[in-house]
Amino acid sequence: MRKIKKAGSCSCRAVPGFLYMGGARMKVWVLMENTSLSPDFCSEHGLSLWIESGNCRLLFDTGQSEKFARNAGQLGVDLAEADLAVLSHGHYDHGGGLKKFLVENEKAPVYLSCHAFEKHFSGRERDIGLDPALQACGRLVYVREKKELGGGMVLYPSGGFRPVYPVDASGLTTFRDGRWMKEDFRHELYLLIREGGRRILFSGCSHAGILNIMEWLRPDILVGGFHLKHLDPDGAGKAVLEQMAEKLKTYDTVYYTCHCTGTAQYAYLKEKMGDRLHYLAAGEHLTL
Repeated sequence: MRKIKKAGSCSCRAVPGFLYMGGARMKVWVLMENTSLSPDFCSEHGLSLWIESGNCRLLFDTGQSEKFARNAGQLGVDLAEADLAVLSHGHYDHGGGLKKFLVENEKAPVYLSCHAFEKHFSGRERDIGLDPALQACGRLVYVREKKELGGGMVLYPSGGFRPVYPVDASGLTTFRDGRWMKEDFRHELYLLIREGGRRILFSGCSHAGILNIMEWLRPDILVGGFHLKHLDPDGAGKAVLEQMAEKLKTYDTVYYTCHCTGTAQYAYLKEKMGDRLHYLAAGEHLTL
């Protein structure tokens, strides 16, 4: 397996390829990811980001447990100050820490797909959905279609687009209307923030296909997982990854990936994409 070299504690870096002319810049703290910058930060299979854009502070996903809150404390992030939260989709590794957030923050609304609490499985045995008890919290805002949040922020549901490329369910399923079916990821949301003339997109796992998402929304910067961990870069997945790298390079986009992309898969893409692609780990502080 190819290794990603990381060193130091909390790091801060600016996006290459963009000239900044003044004013506040968007900041992103990685509160949870599969890897960490140092032993000072917890890691788990999951994702959580803290985003500060303009006058808004928001939490994007919560990891699978309370550990994201521990990392927030280490980074000096006060979850009580969040103006809102977004769950990118209805899987445990992105919404498992929601109960902890609701305790730490008593006011912020939580935006999520109206399909987020449907039954989601890996195969037919392993339940990977959200805790249904969370539905009673009284602070959930369900999104059915494109939703403007103000401040240049927009939520886009996956179901509002028609796929350009085939969607690979990768063995994920849903139980709906009394029958099993291949997951269609209609519960997935994408957060687009327009700031400083740029379109910055946050995608939790890109289950609907990273190439589809690029065709639909064409951001200047994309932050999130690519869900490629099932593709073996030393085997049958190599050709798919190579084609994907070449296609991603055709967009005028800088990519920051993590979580479900897979470290070996990232390393392969990095060889092809160079400075267009970067990896994020828990404890990292990114200035866009």
